[in-house]
Amino acid sequence: MLARVLLTLAFAALFSSVTFHAAGGLQLSSLTNIEVALDAIAGLLVMAAILGGRSARKPWGLVSVGFFGLLAFATGCSILWAINPSTAWIETNRTIALFAAFLIGVSAVRLAPGRWRSLLGGLLLASVVLSGYSLLTKVYPDWLAINETYGRLREPFGYWNAVGLTAALGLPAALWLGTRREGHAALAIFAFPAAGLLVVALLLSYSRGALLAAIAGIAFWLIFVPLRLRSATLLISAGALGLLVSLWAFGQSGLTSDRVDLVLRSDAGREMGVALLALMTLLLIIGLMAAWLRERKSWRESTKRGWGITLIVCLTLLPIAGAAVLATSDKGLGGSVSDGWQQLTDPNTKQPRNDPSRLTAVGNVRSRYWRDAITIFKTRPITGVGAGGYAPARLVIRKDDLDVVHAHGFLVQTAADLGLIGLAVTLALLAAWLAGAMRATGPWRGTGRKQWSHERTGLCAIGCTVIVFGVHSIVDWTWLIPGTSVPALVFAGWLVARGPSAEQFEEGPGLRVRIGIGLRVPLRAGLAVLALLAAATSAWAATLPQRSVDQNNSAIEALAAGDPAKAQSLARQASDSNPLSAVPLFTLAAAQSAAGQSADARATLEAAVNEQPSVIAGWIALARFELRIANDPKAALTALKPALYLDPRSEVAKALYLEAYKANRKARRSKR
Repeated sequence: MLARVLLTLAFAALFSSVTFHAAGGLQLSSLTNIEVALDAIAGLLVMAAILGGRSARKPWGLVSVGFFGLLAFATGCSILWAINPSTAWIETNRTIALFAAFLIGVSAVRLAPGRWRSLLGGLLLASVVLSGYSLLTKVYPDWLAINETYGRLREPFGYWNAVGLTAALGLPAALWLGTRREGHAALAIFAFPAAGLLVVALLLSYSRGALLAAIAGIAFWLIFVPLRLRSATLLISAGALGLLVSLWAFGQSGLTSDRVDLVLRSDAGREMGVALLALMTLLLIIGLMAAWLRERKSWRESTKRGWGITLIVCLTLLPIAGAAVLATSDKGLGGSVSDGWQQLTDPNTKQPRNDPSRLTAVGNVRSRYWRDAITIFKTRPITGVGAGGYAPARLVIRKDDLDVVHAHGFLVQTAADLGLIGLAVTLALLAAWLAGAMRATGPWRGTGRKQWSHERTGLCAIGCTVIVFGVHSIVDWTWLIPGTSVPALVFAGWLVARGPSAEQFEEGPGLRVRIGIGLRVPLRAGLAVLALLAAATSAWAATLPQRSVDQNNSAIEALAAGDPAKAQSLARQASDSNPLSAVPLFTLAAAQSAAGQSADARATLEAAVNEQPSVIAGWIALARFELRIANDPKAALTALKPALYLDPRSEVAKALYLEAYKANRKARRSKR
């Protein structure tokens, strides 16, 4: 029992710490730390699994592991043809870290196949902690969110859709805990307030994608898991009361409006705290009553089946009822559907406001990002523009002034970055994982389909969690956020490597004894060493881009302190640490200019643009040097032509071009 509790807390600590440290995953320093930690943990667990993992009838999940590794390999290979090789390297390190999270799940199920309860409990606990923290930023803004300007929940990620997804990821685990037929009833009681808290966090994030993903995951649970009455009890109570609290919050400007004074936010936050406390207390009472009624009265199977069928029929009728409502509107069913589709796909449609009304709005800006991703894909359909290449490639074709880093959709981003190669590997990985997931949660045919063990139910909850993540990844970029991707990929690895739930792993001695036996097998020992070396190499490679950034920052400080020689030395070290980045070359050129080495500075900048001609920053740096250091506005204009091609809307390039044009005209007049 103690081991189960400790493992549950370990999973919860892992998932929570990843979020609190990495936040949105956009800061290289914190992202590097997470990548190194994941690589190290995966290396140790894979080594332990190779040496002392429990034996199964087949190496379940090996095909999925192979395709995921192939995806990481393809991402790394894209450095060779990437628009920005430095960004491609960073994305390769990220992909390897995500692969490491997947391997953590694969290895963990080999080492402790019976600890699936700890996995689910750890995610639920982490989701509640993170969602609770997010809600506390509303309750105590003067303590946790002094400078917050938005009404939507977005902490601790800094991104609201990640908050909504975190809450959605916890709902399948809450359903499992609140409906299971095993374990202590007291734990099931706490699933009710946990689910209510998650519902409120989901709705106050205004995340339509997270809401859609949560509905998809819950729908799969209700369709396939024969615990529909228990699930309905939890969902109806937690959903209704959570919705009630959210609707009240929607009407409080201090909670949901942007740019509200801190005093007003604090006053509204205290009321929010009382509402949340009342919600959790009431749901705790409902959970206690539900558990008490289950113990007192046992429903007959025919009655359960009848109510379950009724529930499914009601769920099926919901879209029909929605269609009926649309049919009675002014536009009619066809007109409403056509109008909604136009709002969904038209890049120029009016965007929804950043308030609760967006939960029912159809229009969004993703169609614009997806259109650009498809256009980029068509330019290089086989290989794509390289990992992370969507952002610089979009600058050439964009029709707006938005600086977008991601395409807000995994498939379209993969198409733009890795082309048909990446899509083929991704779809192969998806097919392999789906086959493994169906195998683990089955059997779905024959007499065995009606036999539901406790583990099979838990594995279905794990599968529904992965479905939530997968659906959301189609419409957003949250697969790049460690706090949402790591738990989902650990779950995915566990599920695909479990094998059929009806099959049990071979019993044997303890882990230490098994590892000792494995060390005496040359093949296992060799594979374990290779796994550890691969993890160490990946962790080391992940540190190099950040090391280069630190060295480059030191070079800038030395230059500011009036020591160009030291700045040049540090800039060269930064370039050696990350030879794929042109940024250290810009610093080196600045240091050379400060030392009076103009010819060397020009050569350095020309080398930068020759190595990475599709990176606008190099042309800007060269043009600035020609204009302000070399006093050659004509050469600056020449350098700015590629810059304006790479980003016709660049304000920096346009301002510099205007400055160079005026200087060149003035120089021409002075020669007359």
